[in-house]
Amino acid sequence: MAITKDMSIMEVVQQYPDAVEVFMNAGMGCLGCAAARFENIEQGCVAHGIDVDALVEGLNEVAAAHQ
Repeated sequence: MAITKDMSIMEVVQQYPDAVEVFMNAGMGCLGCAAARFENIEQGCVAHGIDVDALVEGLNEVAAAHQ
């Protein structure tokens, strides 16, 4: 399953727990906040000034390691 910027943050974290480290390293340390439950990756990146394409690339590396 490829991770896209349209996927919800929590969906990705639930599917790939190792993705938490990628989010944290990118500067998105608020995975426990209410917004993370309904925001998609792109919305979270915009809110935190994070490069969405770079983050999605890192997340997909984690996903590929689990296959």
